[in-house]
Amino acid sequence: MTYEFLQQYWWFIVSLLGGILVFLMFVQGANTLIFRLGKDEEERSLIINSTGRKWEFTFTTLVTFGGAFFASFPLFYSTSFGGAYWVWMLILVSFVLQAVAYEFQSKPGNLLGRNAYRRFLVFNGVFGPLLLGTAVGTFFHGAAFTVSKDAMGAFDANPVISQWANAWHGLDAVANPWNVILGIAILFLARVLGALYLLNNIDDAVLRPKLRRQVLIDALPFLLCFVAFLVHLLIADGFAVSETGEIYVEPYKYLNNLLEMPVVLCLLLLGVVLVLCGIGMTLCKANFHRGIWFSGLGTVLTVLALLLTVGYNHTAYYPSTADLQSSLTLANSCSSHFTLTAMSWVSLIIPFVLAYIIYAWRMIDKKSLTKQELSQEEHKY
Repeated sequence: MTYEFLQQYWWFIVSLLGGILVFLMFVQGANTLIFRLGKDEEERSLIINSTGRKWEFTFTTLVTFGGAFFASFPLFYSTSFGGAYWVWMLILVSFVLQAVAYEFQSKPGNLLGRNAYRRFLVFNGVFGPLLLGTAVGTFFHGAAFTVSKDAMGAFDANPVISQWANAWHGLDAVANPWNVILGIAILFLARVLGALYLLNNIDDAVLRPKLRRQVLIDALPFLLCFVAFLVHLLIADGFAVSETGEIYVEPYKYLNNLLEMPVVLCLLLLGVVLVLCGIGMTLCKANFHRGIWFSGLGTVLTVLALLLTVGYNHTAYYPSTADLQSSLTLANSCSSHFTLTAMSWVSLIIPFVLAYIIYAWRMIDKKSLTKQELSQEEHKY
C-alpha cells in the first residue's frame, strides 16, 4: 500500500465517521423537542426514553471520530483540538452534561430536580450540533493558526509545532457567517432527523401528528441554510496544493473538485435526494414512519461527500488564515507510513463492529415504544 493511498484511505474513514456522527445527532435533535412537543410527563418521558436508548451510540462515535483524527492526522489534532480548544471544550461539556442528565434526571432526590437535567439535554441538543457544524465550517474557510515546520523535526523535548494566532482559540469561527450558517443547518437537520426518529420509534397517537408537523417546521430552515451554504461553497475560492506542496488560492476549487471526482459528486447528489425523500414521504404519506432511514443514509452520504471534497484532489482541508503555507493537507499532517499501515489492518474489524451495532439496534427497536411498555419498563431514564 502506497503512502498516498493510506492517506486517502484514512481520510475516507474519518469522513465516514463524520457522516455517521451527524446522522446520530438525531439524539440531540430529538432532545430539543422535549418541552416543545412533550406537554405532559408521559410524553416527555417517552421522548427521553426513546433517545436514551441511543445516546451512547452518538457519544461513542464522537470519541471514535476524535480518536481516528488523532491517530491518522495528528498534526490536525494538535492544531485544532489544542489550539481551538474553546470550541471543542464547549462541545465536550455539552456532551458530558447530556450523559449526566440521562443518568441522574430520574434518580430520586436528585439535587437539581428532573426538569433541570432535562434542560441539560436541551442545551446539548442545541449547542452540540451548532458548535460542531461551526467547527467543521473552518475546513472550508480556514482558521487562524501557524505551523512551525522546522520544529517538527526538532529533538527538543517539548517542541511547539503549531500555535493559535489570536486569543480567541476557536471562538473566532463565529466571525465567519458561513461557518455559523453551516452550524445552523446541522442544528435543524438534527431536529428533522430527531422528529423522524421519534416517528419511527414511538407509537403514540398524540405525539405522531405533532412530530410530523415538526418535520415540516424544521425542514424549511434546514433546507434554506443548507442550499445557501452549498451554493456559496460551489462559487467560493478554495485552497489548492501544488506538486511542490505550496498552498495557493484557486477560484471555484470545490466545484472543480466535484466535477473532477464524479463518484463524489454522485454521492453528494444521491445523499441530498435521499434526505429530501425521507422528508417528503413523511409529509405526504400519513402512515409512513420510516423516513429516518432514507434521510439518515442521505445524511451520511452528503457529509461524506462534502468532507471528501475538502480533502481529496490536492486540497488543503484545514486552511490557515494567518499563514497560508501553514495550511494542513493530507500529506503534511498525517501519521507515518508504518502507523497508517498498522491502523489499516486494525480497521478491517470495522465491518464486524458495524454489524454488531446494527444487531444491537434491531434488538433494542424490535417494536415501537408505547406508554404502556414504558410503564412496565424496569430501567427508565
